[in-house]
Amino acid sequence: MSQQIIQLECPGCGARVAPDATRCEYCDQPVIITSFNSIANMTAPMVNKYANSFSNSLKSAPDNEILNVSAAMCYLKMKLYDKAQSAFEKAIENNIDNSEAYFYAAVSLLKGKKAFLASRSVINKVEEYINAANLLEERGIYHYFLGYIKHDYFDRKCLNTSPAWQECLSTAEMLGISEYDKVNLFELLAVPRPQGF
Repeated sequence: MSQQIIQLECPGCGARVAPDATRCEYCDQPVIITSFNSIANMTAPMVNKYANSFSNSLKSAPDNEILNVSAAMCYLKMKLYDKAQSAFEKAIENNIDNSEAYFYAAVSLLKGKKAFLASRSVINKVEEYINAANLLEERGIYHYFLGYIKHDYFDRKCLNTSPAWQECLSTAEMLGISEYDKVNLFELLAVPRPQGF
């Protein structure tokens, strides 16, 4: 599927930017959001400004994967989980090879609550997305997140699951997960980090 070329404006300052620009040459802010770290330290009004900009751009290019991911990241930061989920799913629909879209879609499904409180159907979908992310690109953070799901949902409810949460954590360590990634995951999930994690 060919990607439609769109003219972007910097969500930060409004300047016109080249379609392939990642940062604005005028204000040095990101033009598109490819990871949560890009907006992690942005103020709420700035994130809202970005979300509105991407939402407006999506009106003329609703299937644009990059714009959907960018908008979804903003919605996730704003804790608008349903809107984030919808935008991540639209991005996945238009590019099934983006492992991060699956990962963040799984995070959105938990809606800022512990996995223990989610329904089984939600946990099944979370696992499906994390497994898809790992199939595309095996990363420590994906296994670590899966370990959390296995621990907080399955282990706490005394349900059998394979692999066990300890095995997921071991794989995450083997793949080189950093302490920074661990801390950021639980900040993103908006839940306390369990003991042993």
